[in-house]
Amino acid sequence: MDFNPSPEVESLRERIEAFMDEHCYPVEAEVIKAIDDEVKPGVPYPEILVEIRAKAKEEGLWNLFLPGDEFGAGLTNWEYGILCEQMGRSPIVAPMSFNCSAPDTGNSEILVDHGTPEQKERFLQPLLDGESRSCFSMTEPEVSGSDPTTLQTRAELQDGEWVINGHKWFTSGANGAEFAIAMVVTDPDAAPYTRASMIIVPIDNPGFELIRNVSVMGHDGGPGHCEIRYTDCRVPESNLLGERGAGFVIAQDRLGPGRIHHCMRAIGTAERAIEMMCERANSRESFGGPLADKQFVQDFIAKSRMEVDQARLLTLYAAWQMDTEGKRRARQAISMIKVVAANVVMDVLDRAIQLHGSLGMSDDTPLAGMWRFSRMLRVADGPDEVHKMVIARRELNRAARRVETVAEEPEKAPA
Repeated sequence: MDFNPSPEVESLRERIEAFMDEHCYPVEAEVIKAIDDEVKPGVPYPEILVEIRAKAKEEGLWNLFLPGDEFGAGLTNWEYGILCEQMGRSPIVAPMSFNCSAPDTGNSEILVDHGTPEQKERFLQPLLDGESRSCFSMTEPEVSGSDPTTLQTRAELQDGEWVINGHKWFTSGANGAEFAIAMVVTDPDAAPYTRASMIIVPIDNPGFELIRNVSVMGHDGGPGHCEIRYTDCRVPESNLLGERGAGFVIAQDRLGPGRIHHCMRAIGTAERAIEMMCERANSRESFGGPLADKQFVQDFIAKSRMEVDQARLLTLYAAWQMDTEGKRRARQAISMIKVVAANVVMDVLDRAIQLHGSLGMSDDTPLAGMWRFSRMLRVADGPDEVHKMVIARRELNRAARRVETVAEEPEKAPA
């Protein structure tokens, strides 16, 4: 494994860094406020961000997440991970600026892999052109989000149309989106992992009701984490994404690269927090000397540096394994990074907030906002506890197979 970026990737990283210095950081707080104030049905992005996105597109810093040359930049998962880390330094503004924000990235990936030519023309191309946004409708308030085999929202095929009924929430990005990809039960009597399918639902369809933006830690603005009610919502049979009953397979295709993206952005967020800690420690005087001389501050910074570097290497390894051996072989590493990166970024941000004192609790620095934004990572795409359970099961199964193999080997005859 060699994680030194190629000249092409290093050039892209430097160009992204320069673009963020010039166009993102100076207006970061303004853009975040505009996203909250202006995004609504029919308005996917605020005007100030539309201008930034146009500049990024003009400079070729666009759709970098897709691995194929047909739609994306042709980068491997680990190469794009390096760029993701840079974007994660401004986790709300930068991904949107480069058309690389979730859930559009994951939705684009599964449309590329599983969409029909007609679906790609109608739904995928506007996403890639930056003309629309999408949302992903899976979690339901009445059942455990960590166990999607319990999904209740139904879609029944009637006269060439899917008729959808159910209740969803945390449909991220629904406010201002053009369409949802909904994971719904199409075969209730099938085996647990073949009951569900994915269906594309335009937001303006009758029967699709956006009830509210769910308030998350006091924030309910912007694209939102929305509560949705489907009531006899009809879409053509051709809106089925992939095969009937393949919802879980498609979800795994979506989640693998997405977790790499989330984790590398989290590492970028943590890197920025470390820089802010160091700047604060070197410039702030307290109790007779700079904070940088205090042992607890040095402990904060040392722990943060060690944890972030370990998390980065583990995440790049998971991405490399996905690139070289496939998503299935990389499952264990992907589960591990999902836990590690989500916890590391929270620990580092917590130290940075503590070191900044009351300033760190305010929104006069990006720390509090990054903390609120990052806390979701320990729950989204599978909570820590589920990933740990799966990691342990795989290890236990591997150990059991070793014991069985040894037991089956014939005893060696004495020499």
